[in-house]
Amino acid sequence: MEYGCNDRVVLITGGTSGIGLAAARAFWLDGASVSIVGRDRVRGMKALAAIAGCKDPERVVFPGAKEGKETFTAAEGIKEENCSDPDFAENSALERLRFIRADVTKQADCRMAAVIAAHYGKERIHILVNSAGLYQEKRIEQVTAADYNRIMDVNVKGTLLMIQACQPYMLPHGEEAEIPGSGSGGNLSEETEAAKTLPGKKDRCIINIASDAGIGGNYGCPVYCASKGAVVSLTRALALDMSPDIRVNCICPGDVDTPLMEAQLKAAGDGYTKEDMAAEYPLGRVALPEEVAHVICSVASPANSFMTGAVVPVDGGLTAIG
Repeated sequence: MEYGCNDRVVLITGGTSGIGLAAARAFWLDGASVSIVGRDRVRGMKALAAIAGCKDPERVVFPGAKEGKETFTAAEGIKEENCSDPDFAENSALERLRFIRADVTKQADCRMAAVIAAHYGKERIHILVNSAGLYQEKRIEQVTAADYNRIMDVNVKGTLLMIQACQPYMLPHGEEAEIPGSGSGGNLSEETEAAKTLPGKKDRCIINIASDAGIGGNYGCPVYCASKGAVVSLTRALALDMSPDIRVNCICPGDVDTPLMEAQLKAAGDGYTKEDMAAEYPLGRVALPEEVAHVICSVASPANSFMTGAVVPVDGGLTAIG
């Protein structure tokens, strides 16, 4: 599927698993230069291999990724024979896929990640996806100050710090609008004529990943709900402050079949199962990370250049119940 994000520079936090990983692969397959941010370099290596379509990401070795190196590309370790998709095993494609080791709760790390992504993106970042997040189930009487700080630091402060770090590289630098078909000669279609009014290359966007719990609340996880509600409000406020230069939108998934959900089920013990969770949804199932990634890429597409301040539920109809 094409989203029109080819040649864009994309930075994704929480990109080593779940929704962030799926979004990174979708953007990369669309032709974007993608940098994923995470704290663990080994997970980063495996994530790059998974995104590139390697048969066995667990066994991929990165000889160029020396210990202590903060960033490396997929081209530094992935060989053609290890990839299931030979069309993307070429160095030119693998060079578009990068891991940056950083902790989003630390301002210096966020600034470093933005500098690295922009450096390899000709001093520009077109798309920022804030997907790093933590989940914890604890009733209010059980929540400690440490619990509160840990969740808020990643879910809220991490989102804010990364936006601050990337903003200077997302402001327009005088590019001309890209008009599809303008270089081909002949008569332009009505769609192409209409595209002259679109910002094209000038389009910049931030997509924050919140949750349906940030819209309507949920049982047993008040701090998580508060953190995602803060991300929703932050999105709306920044959509106003950053207009017209940068679009800011928010995706609110329901339960998604990711390692985060697996950890949630493990922590719940015998309290509930994946099937129990699925039964709550009108569609009768939880989401796949690729389904949420599709919405992220669609919102980021230049074709959606008039979309900002939107809060988009991707929750199988859960919030429609009210």
